[in-house]
Amino acid sequence: MVPDVNTTVRELALEMPQATRVFEKLGIDYCCGGRRSLEEACAVAGVDLYQVQQSLEVAAKMKSRSGDGVDIQKATLGELIGHILEQHHVFTKQELVRLADLMAKVCSVHKLNHPELVAQQYLLHELESDLLPHMKKEELTLFPYIISMEKAVAHHGRKPDAPFVAVRNPVRMMSIEHDRVGGLLREMRRLTSDYTVPLDGCDSYWTLFLALEGFEKDLHRHIHLENNLLFPRAIKLESSWDM
Repeated sequence: MVPDVNTTVRELALEMPQATRVFEKLGIDYCCGGRRSLEEACAVAGVDLYQVQQSLEVAAKMKSRSGDGVDIQKATLGELIGHILEQHHVFTKQELVRLADLMAKVCSVHKLNHPELVAQQYLLHELESDLLPHMKKEELTLFPYIISMEKAVAHHGRKPDAPFVAVRNPVRMMSIEHDRVGGLLREMRRLTSDYTVPLDGCDSYWTLFLALEGFEKDLHRHIHLENNLLFPRAIKLESSWDM
């Protein structure tokens, strides 16, 4: 079935996880810009709407399961959080260390001929400075509270105490921080000319740009799962106590 042009890219990504591969390939923002309709998102990305619809139709015929076997649509909040932690938080922390080392190595050899590397190194540092405390807040405060809410509902218990008035408050802050990370990723892509290695780039240069692009894709999926699936479900769950 051909996707409706008025369907948001967020809805498409949730209903059909394979759609994220299509969006990544075509530069369509489905995490921070997920509220745009498919038609609007294609216009912003400068891609042909009909071709995107055809690609999505093909993707819809594929299996809708994540790489580790977790059915994202049917997962409990605890399972979803476990997936985010194991598949994305761990990867992000490990890759930030690897990318910093690679960037330092490439800069030491190529920054005289490619001064733009200095700006790229600064952006990578900004990503690290934003992401590490962001994930720590999720791991220590927000995620445990969401899990405790789900357990309380399952056992007909009382609403758990929280260090914030309502879960929508930290969710709002996390979403704002996601937007900033999305902006840094877009700037990194711009500075690297879509991760195009210069003609005099060495093997380490190639490795760095491949790693940066892989890091970007993982962060897009990471933010999508939180913004478009975990956070809305957590807010809905908490609001059930007031009904």
